[in-house]
Amino acid sequence: MSDQPLILVDGSSYLYRAFHAPPHLTNSAGEPTGAVYGVVNMLRSLVRQYKPTHMAVVFDAKGKTFRDEMYSDYKAQRPPMPDDLRSQIAPLHAIIDAMGLPMIVHSGVEADDVIGTLARQGEAAGYDVLISTGDKDMAQLVTDKITLVNTMTDTVLDPAGVVEKFGVGPDLIIDLLAMMGDKVDNIPGLPGVGEKTALAMLQGIGSLEQIYQDIDAVVPLGFRGSKTMPKKLAEHKDAAFLSYQLATIKIDVELEQGPNDLDIKAANNDELAKLYGQMEFRRLLAEVLDNGAAAPAATKVDVQTGEVATVEAIEVDYQTILTEAQLDQWIAKLTDAELYAVDTETTSIDYMAAKLVGLSFSVKAGEAAYLPLAHDYDGAPVQLDFDATLAKLKPLLEDDSPKKIGQNLKYDMSVLANYGITLRGVAFDTMLESYCYNSTAGKHNMDDLALKYLGHKTIKFEEIAGKGVKQKTFNQIELEQAAPYAAEDADITLRLHQTLQPLLASVPSCEAVFNEIELPLVTAMSTMERNGVMVDGDMLHQQSSTIAMRLNELEAEAHNIAGEVFNLASTKQLQTILFEKLEYPVLKKTPKGAPSTAEEVLQELALDYPLPKLLLEHRSLAKLKNTYTDKLPELITAAGRIHTSYHQAVTATGRLSSSNPNLQNIPIRTEEGRRIRQAFIAPAGYKLLAIDYSQIELRIMAHLSADKGLLDAFAHGKDIHRATAAEVFDVEFDDVTTDMRRKAKAVNFGLIYGMSAFGLAKELNIPRYEAQEYIDKYFDRYPGVLKYMDDTRAQAHDQQFVETLFGRRLHLPEINARNKMRQQAAERTAINAPMQGTAADIIKKAMLLVHQYINNQEPAEIKLLMQVHDELVFEIEEGVIEKHQAHLVKLMESAAELAVPLIAEAGLGDNWDEAH
Repeated sequence: MSDQPLILVDGSSYLYRAFHAPPHLTNSAGEPTGAVYGVVNMLRSLVRQYKPTHMAVVFDAKGKTFRDEMYSDYKAQRPPMPDDLRSQIAPLHAIIDAMGLPMIVHSGVEADDVIGTLARQGEAAGYDVLISTGDKDMAQLVTDKITLVNTMTDTVLDPAGVVEKFGVGPDLIIDLLAMMGDKVDNIPGLPGVGEKTALAMLQGIGSLEQIYQDIDAVVPLGFRGSKTMPKKLAEHKDAAFLSYQLATIKIDVELEQGPNDLDIKAANNDELAKLYGQMEFRRLLAEVLDNGAAAPAATKVDVQTGEVATVEAIEVDYQTILTEAQLDQWIAKLTDAELYAVDTETTSIDYMAAKLVGLSFSVKAGEAAYLPLAHDYDGAPVQLDFDATLAKLKPLLEDDSPKKIGQNLKYDMSVLANYGITLRGVAFDTMLESYCYNSTAGKHNMDDLALKYLGHKTIKFEEIAGKGVKQKTFNQIELEQAAPYAAEDADITLRLHQTLQPLLASVPSCEAVFNEIELPLVTAMSTMERNGVMVDGDMLHQQSSTIAMRLNELEAEAHNIAGEVFNLASTKQLQTILFEKLEYPVLKKTPKGAPSTAEEVLQELALDYPLPKLLLEHRSLAKLKNTYTDKLPELITAAGRIHTSYHQAVTATGRLSSSNPNLQNIPIRTEEGRRIRQAFIAPAGYKLLAIDYSQIELRIMAHLSADKGLLDAFAHGKDIHRATAAEVFDVEFDDVTTDMRRKAKAVNFGLIYGMSAFGLAKELNIPRYEAQEYIDKYFDRYPGVLKYMDDTRAQAHDQQFVETLFGRRLHLPEINARNKMRQQAAERTAINAPMQGTAADIIKKAMLLVHQYINNQEPAEIKLLMQVHDELVFEIEEGVIEKHQAHLVKLMESAAELAVPLIAEAGLGDNWDEAH
């Protein structure tokens, strides 16, 4: 093939395939965008790889084609196009046009016919032709000059490839399709003739025409049913040749454009920027902005009238503060402002290790300044004295007025705290404003928010610092580059606030969550993070050695069972051992058709076979070793502590997540997981106090559903799982067995997470009908729960969001998706999210209460160290445990008023495992 072939794209084929393939994207307006994104990326990839000068993207036109006139039942069984797909056609066409790619939609024929015609014309004109499609019918067009490529499976078919894939060459593909028929297109074919039978006749005799010239010649071929085949062929001759006509791609469509007319035009980057902005394709938008596109007009919604206005472009004035006079001028400007944006520039994203390099400020959109303090590259200009300047800024930064705005201010607060500055007057955090307004509408970092709300592409850190091992730290970046980058951070933060604050204020419940929970939590979490938790590195090293020995034992056992040495971490080798050598049943396949070795597959196989059980244990231990026992010692500071980073704006439900290390995923039910928790220790003279909410999500379910049975069980302090078992199994409370309680517990928690009878059956390893009986009995005994679930689903479909008890809004963009699986997943989320989100709100409110309480005590007496799921962990001086423990429990229990008691349970110990 030549370097620049004529490329013909089967747009309709890719549109459908992209629609059904993950990820199923939507923009913040809830409009589906995944099919557009998939096709656009495929087109971009083709252009990048082949650099064509001529290309066409071909789509099916609306209405009937000549095949419908030929056969009225043609494609009659196809369902109508889903609305979620139909709505993506117009924006996709607009984007293709803006990309400069010729697009053809020709009525009366299908896209295949247009492609077939252009392919033959292109071949005749001397082009090498590349047809990009996922449609097997197109194989009939393949020649030495016409090739197929399927970008989704990365396969290319030339004539030899067609033979290898289909068993016959391109000249017999129509015959093969005619004999087999096509259920999707409703092509009748020959009844009872499948691929093997059709290939036997075509390979043994030749074309359909040749077969019908001597139908008795099929008998000696000896395939199953060959003796009765002549009669079948004779009876269905008309259907066979009708199918041949229907399967034949036209190559003589009268088109206005020929191959030479399909030259690619220059992209209209301004239009692409506008379209990518509307679809919220942030990566693609950033790329066209890099290519000189005008930023799409940012829009601002008037929350009172609902009118949309275009935000005018802003001229920027960024200054660099290098003299005392400039500093004094800006301090005066900041002091006089009602509020201003502040941002720090440092040497690291680790708030404990970061060294302050400079600060930036903005008081007005487009106007900002950078104050460099520690740039030390060769030739760096003289900067103001570090200590003296911070001393001058300290009163301003610690004053409650004027108010401050930031983006992820917890980080800046922690960095400044390391220099003895307590940042006060924090009024807004744009990351949290975006998160509280709509937690599911994309990422909440400044770069993405600037593209989304301002149509502005920010300067990326990599652009001024470089990448990889050669990346500079901020102190090494020249001021000519560093100053605009830093000043822009403050400016964009201010502008984002000016856009986000009215949006947030338009939803009072979300604004309340921001003001009463998320923003105050910034200070509490900054303190908790800097407290850190003491960890015994030697104990972890010992655990790592123990796990390593066990991993070696498991590996040896696995090799013994397999009868040979193999790599337990190699998927390919594992597939060979499990499914070829040991011949275990294939329960699931990968998208590429290989037997799956995923964890859920191994769990099912482990019920009957020993090797999968060993593999699961090996995987679990290897993960613990790599993630915790090896990694944690590397994170211990000179003070013997580990400082995690908590993230407020990641999960959709409001739950905190943590990283470096992730404390949320340390197992608690396994012996190895508990040993890791034993390495989290209290210093001498202190204990660890862990206070955990008891069954908080079930209590929230009781409150939200107002079910009398659940309310009564919790009001009387009953074991809720035993109480449920008594109801479901119709026995007295005292007669509930351990197995009954276990099953009831699975039902209780399963229903909270929207588990179906199928899922419950799998969880309990029982027949599906039995699981359904449990669920039916549960709803019969607890009708309030069923009503809550039904009402919540209906409400979610109506308003496309649900709310927590405190007003946190959880948007459900796919609740009305045409795809039933995605819709049902959204319904499960709708039921669970109010409970999980309310639990998140409660633990956060508890953190605020205990943070305030601790601030009123002697500094060394109590420290809040960790928040993990529904648990808070404290470090408490041994002599004051009695003084504070009961009060801390009461504070946590007072974080919310529910219709049932909110119970918090405390534990003490020398380590986290003992305390839990």
